Amino acid sequence: MIAYMDLRYPVGKFEWPASITAAMRQGWIGEIEAAPAKYREAVRGLTEEQLETPYRPEGWTVRQVIHHVPDSHMQSFSRFKFALTEDEPTIKPYPEALWAELADGRGGPVEPSLQLLEALHLRWVRLLRSMGDAEFSRAMRHPEMGVIRLDSVLGLYAWHSRHHLAHVTGLRSRMGW
Repeated sequence: MIAYMDLRYPVGKFEWPASITAAMRQGWIGEIEAAPAKYREAVRGLTEEQLETPYRPEGWTVRQVIHHVPDSHMQSFSRFKFALTEDEPTIKPYPEALWAELADGRGGPVEPSLQLLEALHLRWVRLLRSMGDAEFSRAMRHPEMGVIRLDSVLGLYAWHSRHHLAHVTGLRSRMGW
């Protein structure tokens, strides 16, 4: 029997960990550090037509996914900085689905977004590696989710990197690209 894979969540939904160790944080930082090269490899050799292919029915195109990731990770990087310099700042969610429909998300080459992701992750990893237990215990307030510690947000964004990468690599695999 073939197991059904949820194309929307190919690596599963994010599960908030009950406790987080320093080793878990280091693993997640490593995932964030490696993500840009993995995204670059995931789209290497794709044609314009392939970039315009949705990763699932009614899903974003590969191009939109590639543009979305640095949009989202820029938000997270800024939120880390706010949480490190303010006491439990309230963050502003952003309408990611609407951002994906803007001209820079729907069209254009993916190379600038890959370059942006590379540069952003270099800076983000440098910041993350400078943080200790006290900094990772700092928190932000999400209007819908409440107070979230930075170590949990780190886990979320390591998952986010795997999640969208699996959208692209899963599509390539299913399509034989």
